[in-house]
Amino acid sequence: YLDGKPLSHMLRNPEFTGMAFDNAMRIVSGMGKALAYSHERGFVHCDFKPANVIVTEKGEIKVIDFGIARVFRTPVVETEVTVFDPGSLGGLTPAYASTEMLEHRDPDPRDDIYALGCITYELLTGRHPFDRLTATQARNAGMKPQRPKNIGNAQWRALRNAMAFEREARTPTVMRFLEEMGIERRKSGSAIPLVATTMLAALVAGGAAVYWIVSPGGKTGSPALADVQESAPAEPAPASAPAVQQATPAPPAQPVAPPTVESVNQALSRIPCAALVATTQNDSMRVEGFLAESYGTARLKTMLEGAPGARPVALEVQQVSEEKCGVLNLLAPYWAGHRQAGGRASIHTRPRDARLMEGDKLMLDVNTPGHVSYVNVDYYSFDGSVVHLVPSPRAKANQAPPNYSATLGGLTSWIVSKPFGTDMIVLLATPVPLFDPLRPVAESTPAYLAEVEKRLKQIAEKEGREKIVVDFLQVTTRPRSP
Repeated sequence: YLDGKPLSHMLRNPEFTGMAFDNAMRIVSGMGKALAYSHERGFVHCDFKPANVIVTEKGEIKVIDFGIARVFRTPVVETEVTVFDPGSLGGLTPAYASTEMLEHRDPDPRDDIYALGCITYELLTGRHPFDRLTATQARNAGMKPQRPKNIGNAQWRALRNAMAFEREARTPTVMRFLEEMGIERRKSGSAIPLVATTMLAALVAGGAAVYWIVSPGGKTGSPALADVQESAPAEPAPASAPAVQQATPAPPAQPVAPPTVESVNQALSRIPCAALVATTQNDSMRVEGFLAESYGTARLKTMLEGAPGARPVALEVQQVSEEKCGVLNLLAPYWAGHRQAGGRASIHTRPRDARLMEGDKLMLDVNTPGHVSYVNVDYYSFDGSVVHLVPSPRAKANQAPPNYSATLGGLTSWIVSKPFGTDMIVLLATPVPLFDPLRPVAESTPAYLAEVEKRLKQIAEKEGREKIVVDFLQVTTRPRSP
């Protein structure tokens, strides 16, 4: 029913030796977005190959044949239910199958990413990266693909990561691969380079009295004098007497006032993919919260301490991966507002320093804000899905009195299981129910955040923005050692 041809027809043409980067990326973008759509809904294709990609007469990209697609995360586990697993039928295509698929391990989105990387390489070069050997054969032989001539260093690094033999070293999501290949722009985008300038302006406004000359090479020079005035030329001295120049004493240096907490917090709020709050302690400043790995704590510390008059800075900052940016960008203002107001609503694992291993029960200690609230606890997985812990069919009641403490879990605990990685748990307390009726137990994170954004705007207008309270908790799960 599709007008077009399989991508394999083009790749298997003896005269095909690769295509221009931009033309190849248009096809890669279509394939990647189709796979990302599938992964967001919990499915791995498991047989992604050029023959299952159709290029229509209009140039559209269609991914087909999900005949052995497998669920890689189910929201509800019923121990007595028989699950039909078509992946056991052995219908995968060896040249594009990851090592984990060949070893019959549980499905994972990164299995499809391996195949996507191989096809991307073929589009650019006209040949399979491992001469059509299986991933295990290529790994055991120590094979390394040659770099295509038509891509830069960053794109080559992204492509190598997608084709990594080991799942843990492979690119975690399709959208990350598209971003690193330069096809999709990251949400943090071009705003990051402007942050240093914004921070400096905010700190100067907070009391700094001098500015600095920066050489074209980026090195800081001496304080600039902004009050130099031109004077009339001096009358020449008599020929018989030496010319004497009277030195004008320099004005005493004025002390530089340290930046205020308010100005620093205002600047911190402009950093994309971050939830940061500054407080003062004696002669130092403390900054806590969450920050994107791409920005980095070293850059943050350098920026904070590099302004005139700045105090020493102590960082208590956790770095987060890019897939958490949607959550942080939406909810960070509510988190920061509650912290700056001295609020104590929080969420922690029990015990706080617990290492979450396979088979452990997830137990959470929750402290609610100082007003009657409806508690929402959501588990944002690194794979792009969100699981609603409270409210849910197992925990429908979520209204709490002011300053209430509770432990979630107990006899109805959530069990840590595959896939493993670094996830984020969010406490979102609202003065009225967030959604009614209950949402699905699990859903796509982007779709859910879009609904949350609209709903929070409504609540803020009617009840007050300060009544919306957020706390973040980052957790890492690991397989249990044998």
